[in-house]
Formats: sequence, structure tokens, C-alpha cells
Amino acid sequence: MEAEALFREQCAEALGNNPSTEGQRLVDLVVDTCKQYATRRRDVEKRANATQKDNELLQAALSSATDALSAQKRLLEIVLNHLPLGLSVFDTDQKLILCNIRFQQLFGFGEKDVAPGATMRSLIARIAGTEMPETRQTTGERDVSDGGRIRRREWSMHDGRLIQSVVTVLPDGSNISIHADVTADRKAAERIAFLAHHDPLTGLPNRLSFRGRVEAALSARKADEEIALVHLNLDRFKSVNNTLGVAAGDKILRQVAERLRLTAGEGNILARLGSDEFAILQCGRQQPWNVTALAEQIRRELAEPFFRGEKAVELSVSMGIAISPQDGVDTDVLLKHAGVALSHAKTAGRRGERFFTNEMEAQLEARHTLEADLRKAVANHEFELNYQPLFDIGAQRICGFEALLRWNHPTRGRVSPVEFIPLAEELGLIVDIGRWVLLQACTDAAGWPEDVKVAVNVSAIQFTHGNLPEDVSTALTTSGLAPARLEIEITESVLMENREEALPILHALKQRGLRVAMDDFGTGYSSLSYLSSFPFDKIKIDKSFVTDIVENREAFAIIRAIILLGDALGMRVTVEGVETGEQLALLEQEACDEIQGYHISPPRPLADVPKLLSGSWETHGAKAG
Repeated sequence: MEAEALFREQCAEALGNNPSTEGQRLVDLVVDTCKQYATRRRDVEKRANATQKDNELLQAALSSATDALSAQKRLLEIVLNHLPLGLSVFDTDQKLILCNIRFQQLFGFGEKDVAPGATMRSLIARIAGTEMPETRQTTGERDVSDGGRIRRREWSMHDGRLIQSVVTVLPDGSNISIHADVTADRKAAERIAFLAHHDPLTGLPNRLSFRGRVEAALSARKADEEIALVHLNLDRFKSVNNTLGVAAGDKILRQVAERLRLTAGEGNILARLGSDEFAILQCGRQQPWNVTALAEQIRRELAEPFFRGEKAVELSVSMGIAISPQDGVDTDVLLKHAGVALSHAKTAGRRGERFFTNEMEAQLEARHTLEADLRKAVANHEFELNYQPLFDIGAQRICGFEALLRWNHPTRGRVSPVEFIPLAEELGLIVDIGRWVLLQACTDAAGWPEDVKVAVNVSAIQFTHGNLPEDVSTALTTSGLAPARLEIEITESVLMENREEALPILHALKQRGLRVAMDDFGTGYSSLSYLSSFPFDKIKIDKSFVTDIVENREAFAIIRAIILLGDALGMRVTVEGVETGEQLALLEQEACDEIQGYHISPPRPLADVPKLLSGSWETHGAKAG
């Protein structure tokens, strides 16, 4: 406003005291123009200021967006380069857009190799390996929902690795690929597939695989061709594990497998069916001559000692043989018949082979019937005890009785212990039967004179599958029999098969006051070594040593040596199987402690025990004869 007043004052002075109308208009026009200019200038300045502020805001937003984008890019790079899988992206021209470090590592690419724009062809040319064409043939391609497709490629690298690529091809031709080192997974899968059909310890085909091969061989058998199946079992191999340990047993099994592999040859099929069981399928040979020769060769090879360090281990083998077509043209039948023949080989005393016969199957059916009857016998209390005297030569009197189990079958009558006791052990029924024998024998003996003892045989199965100390304790407590009057008899198989479990139990029984005797001394492989492992109270010499002592000087010398051994170790000696006065006279001459046998008395029912105790032993022997 001051500028306008000053402008008008100056114009008035210029026009004088008599200004014209035109002059006044001109002044007004200039003033108005100046006012408009000032107004417009203020508007421009205002808009400029607003624009500058908007620009500053945009610059700040742009800077923030740029920082965020950079952070996201860094995060993306971190994620991509820490992925366990390789990643690559190619455009429609098959030129590389991006990849991660793992992609470079998997294929051995350098930084320059994977610069953006590198072609897929050039990268494939630099791969240190070859593509496996069969993967395309076996896996093929499959479509995806967006119109693209997925295909797999595999690369066998020169360093032994296997790289798998899963390529997703997009509709426009570009692609995204994921790459992985599948070497370990593939080996694991191959191992699983191998173990499904092979034994992990020996690498031999397992039972499942062997069955399939038998089935294939029988299907392909020609009309005039015979196929032999040999089922092998290592005799008493459990004792090797118990004595030397499972690790040593596994090492020996691998040696067995290797010897069998060499013996069987390339033309035959060898498999491991179980812990100590093997099988061989022999095709395209004349039978039974060839399989007989094979069995003989196997027996010779396995008879050679196996070594664990400097310790030699000797094994024997039992074999069952079935021949197709006469013994069966069906896989299950042939396998079954070979197993039946093996069972007969083991029953016959092991260390040999048996060919399947139809009579064996009938015997097997009879065995199954006997098994069912034996289970009923336990529940129906069909057992009884007989007692055979133990005669003290020095005191010239009966000093005890051995309890002997008898089975009175409801329809078959008396069944031999030789027939049913091994079956009861195999079925595990011997634990319940043995518990009953202990209780009954102690109860019976409690009614005898206090200086008369009772001897009870205990199976190796009772040490491993029962609670023998508890069974003994229950029998003594229930019957009231003094522990010193109970004598436990074991064979060396108890220590051979269950040494670690048996010894603590034997020591516990002995500490309670029971007497422990080794039965059938001299019939095993390691009787002398077992005498040093436990302080037995008595040695019982097997009757097989007594038969010829009158006529055979060597047999008599063996008896004399064992009697001297027992005396030196502080153990009483009982000779079993004494049947004649001449045998008794020789044993009296050698100061034997006790005898047992038909010369004194055969096993008698409980009711006859008082008569045996009251009469003279000569009378009993005469009755026995």
C-alpha cells in the first residue's frame, strides 16, 4: 500500500495542479497492473513452495523404497545362497537370469560361468559329468495346472556324485530348475532294496529272495531236469555265541558263508535263511549223485577249524535234501520237505545229511500229534516219577534215588522219555514239566529216611526260559525237604549253551546247600574244561563207558582215570549203567563211590521205594535181572 501511495503522489506532482482525465486513467491502469502482477507472483511463489514440499516428500519416499528394495534384494540373495538346493532361472531364450551359490557348487561352475546372460548350452558343456538319458525315458514329463510342464534330468558326475534336476518349463518357454545331490539318498534306497532281498551280515540272498528264486527255477524246469534243494543248519552254533560272544559268532558266520559260496560255485544259488541256517539250490545236474557230492564237499569244508585270533572253533553241519520233481514241484512243498529231512538229520545225531522220504512226512505228522498230546499231558497231569537207586559202594547201601520222568499216555500207554523229553525241550514245555518234577520229587523224598537224597535232572531250557532258583525254593519250602538232600544233575550242554546265565544260578543253588552233579560226563567235547569252571559235588560217568570195562582194558583205563580225577578234585564219582557183578567188582577195586544201574535195580514206582530201602541190594539186582 505504501508503494501505491508513493506512486500516486509522484504522478500528481508530475501532472501539476490541473491533471487531465487521461493521465489519471493511466495512473489507475498502472496501479491495477502492478496489483495483478503482485497477486500472481504471490500465487506462483505459493505453488512453487508447495511443489518443492511435494518433491521433497517424493524424494523421501523414493529413497525409502530404494532402501527397502535393496534390503529385499539382500534378503533374497541370502535366502537363495543358503538354500540346500541349487536354483537356476532361464528366460525364453534359455539365457540365465539368476542362480544361487549351491547351483555353482553342484556343477562346479565359476563366477564368470554363471554371469547373467550365460546360455544353457554353454553351461551344460562345462558340466564335469554326463547326463543319464534313461532318466528321461523312465520319468518322462508331466503337465502342471498353469499350462507348463515338469521334467527330470540326472547327471552322473565324474567324481561319483549323482545330481538330479527338476525343471519346471513355463508356458512362455522360460524355466525354473531345482538341483540336488541325491547320491546319499540313492545309495540309501539301493541299500534298502538290497536288504529287502539279502542278508545284511553275509550279503547272501535272504529267505524271501531264495523262495522267489526257487519258484523261478521250478517254473523253468525242463521235463527231464532235476533240481536239488539243500537245507543246512550249523550244529549247536548257539554255544559259539554264548561262549565267544555274538561279535565273534558273526565273524565266524561270515567265514561260513564265504566257504559255502566257494563250495556252491557260480551255477548254484546260495542263501542264508536264518541265524545259523543256509540253503543251496542246485539246478541242471544229475541227481542225487551231484547233490551228494556237494553235501560231502560242504561237510569237509566246514569241518576245517574256524579261527578267532589264535583260538580255533570247530563246527559241524546237518543237511536236509529234497529233489524236484519226486519230492515236490511246488516251492512251499519242496522247502518244507527239505526242512523235514533236516529235522531228521539233526534227530539222528547231527553231522550228516538226510534225503527226504515219504516216511519222513508220516513221522512228521506223528510228531505233530505227539506235540499236541504232550501239551494236553501237562494240563491233564499224565506224568509220574519212577526212582532208580544210587548205591554207595563203601557203605554197601542205597544212599539215594534219581527221579526219572514217565509219561502214561491215555491211548498209547507208556511213552519213552527219549521220544518226548527232547520235544518238550524244543517246545519249551520242559519248564512247566521240570517245575512239577522238582516239587513232586522233593515231596516224595520228604517221606524217606533223612540220610537218603533225591537227584533231579534239570534241562538247559530251565536255566534260560524259567526261574529255576524260585522253582527249587518253592519245592523245598512246600515239601519241607532239607536242601542238602536235593541233588541237581545237569549235562555239559547247560554250560555249553548258557554259560553266562547258568553259572550264577548254579552258585546260588550250591550256596543254599544243594548238591550239583555233572551228568553224562565224558560224552561231550569239553567236559574237563567245565569241571574247572564250577565246583561240582559229583561226576556221573555215562553208561557208554561201562559196557566193555570187563573185556576192554582201554575202557577200564578210562573209568579208572575219571575216578582218580574225581578223587583229586574232591568230587564223588557215580558210574551209571552197571548191569553185572563183574562190572561192580572192578569198580569196587578202583574205590568208586557210587553206582547206578540194573544190577541194583531198574527205575521203580514210588510205592517200591520202601521195599528197596528195607531189603538187600543183591536182592534188587536179582529181581532186575
